[in-house]
Amino acid sequence: MNSELIHQDATKLAELIRTREVSPVEVVQAHLDRIDAVDPKINAIVTVADDALKAAKAAEAAVLAGAKLGPLHGVPFTAKDSIDTAGVLTQRGSPIFKGRTPDADATTVARMKHAGGILLAKTNLPEFSYWIETDNLLSGRTRNPWNLDRTPGGSSGGESAAVAAGMSPIGLGSDVAISVRGPAALTGIVGLKATHGRIPMTGIWPRVPRRFWHVGPMARTVRDIALAYSLLAGPDGADGFSMSPLAMDGGVGTTPNRPIRVGWIVDQGFLGPVDADVATTVQAAAEALKGMGASVEPAHIPVLEQIDALDLLWKLQAMETKPAFRKETAGHEDKIFKHVQGVYDTPDTSIVDFVQAEQDAEAMRDGFAQYFQHYDALILPVTPVPAHAHDAAEFVINGQSVSSLHVMHATAPFSVTGLPAMSLPFGTSRDGLPIGVQLVSPWLAESTILHLATLLESVSPVRNLRPDLSHI
Repeated sequence: MNSELIHQDATKLAELIRTREVSPVEVVQAHLDRIDAVDPKINAIVTVADDALKAAKAAEAAVLAGAKLGPLHGVPFTAKDSIDTAGVLTQRGSPIFKGRTPDADATTVARMKHAGGILLAKTNLPEFSYWIETDNLLSGRTRNPWNLDRTPGGSSGGESAAVAAGMSPIGLGSDVAISVRGPAALTGIVGLKATHGRIPMTGIWPRVPRRFWHVGPMARTVRDIALAYSLLAGPDGADGFSMSPLAMDGGVGTTPNRPIRVGWIVDQGFLGPVDADVATTVQAAAEALKGMGASVEPAHIPVLEQIDALDLLWKLQAMETKPAFRKETAGHEDKIFKHVQGVYDTPDTSIVDFVQAEQDAEAMRDGFAQYFQHYDALILPVTPVPAHAHDAAEFVINGQSVSSLHVMHATAPFSVTGLPAMSLPFGTSRDGLPIGVQLVSPWLAESTILHLATLLESVSPVRNLRPDLSHI
């Protein structure tokens, strides 16, 4: 039964618990056993919550007593180690924060618990959440469960690896440029970056640059993402960017009364070179939506050719991130890993360039506003390549060499603009590695991409595919 439980999604586990077919104790223990079995090789988990089984026993007692149960009652969840968890270590991927134990939960953790979820463990991340891979001086490197020689991405790579490997059914990650969607794509799971501010960032570090940071759910099914989003979204009275209630949705809903208009992009110049398997997967997803009644056509978004979102993101974040990081690392320079050092080595942005970057970010928002006058959604790659080797400095794609930072070119525009975007698996590479596609909708229109993702998942050729970990 344990092997069956670790492959169920959170929605199914909650149903099994609610109907008393399994107990929360069985579910939590199954996932703890899975962590013991596979994490020594994957290294996704940095801390197991000491009271997880105690919480499971309390959840079991509530079921037996006939108490009112939340939608995630008794279901374990994990959280990236930048997200505060009361009484459980939150060390931010750095020896500087070794032993740090928060007194309060982040809003997202508190909301998961309020829904009945049980905090199982914290997951690995790069130092200070600032890199495209998951490695640090405190807890080391996380490996991709599909191929241990490949990265699960970053910065929520520990979370994505844990969920993909069956160590957790659902979890929380954060995203400033790629960090939920990229890891989800590279490990074959689903990840959502909702409209900026939809889900409060309270209790998550770093907070700068605040206008670009997001927090979102990661899971193996779209229905789990939709459930988590419904629990996590909405103001908390502490995050000033979190203002819109969940009920405020401008999307098509779950039962659209007209064909959904979808544009797709795979070869527009801003993307740079894209691996052939990735391009084929995006086109297949577009054709699948067309076959299910959507109005689908190739799209062109001029502003993406005119402005490099990744470049402007770096220009803006450098001037805000460096002072914040230096404040925390003062006196601990010997404990800085290469990723934060890379932030420090980034040249300062002149005031002229900073103002221009701010104006470019506004122009990007205008450009997408114009696009969404004609379309309900956009589909494009998440990353230009499937999971790559650890510590790769560059890739060769279609004969062209590009920096490893190129992996963020398709995700950065939606962090800069705050548009909702999600990744879901829809194919595999010739090497058997998962490939995700990215769905984007207008601001506050999450129901559109959740609906489209549900459609795609129903016909996905990789819906039930999972990594083979029998050898480890």
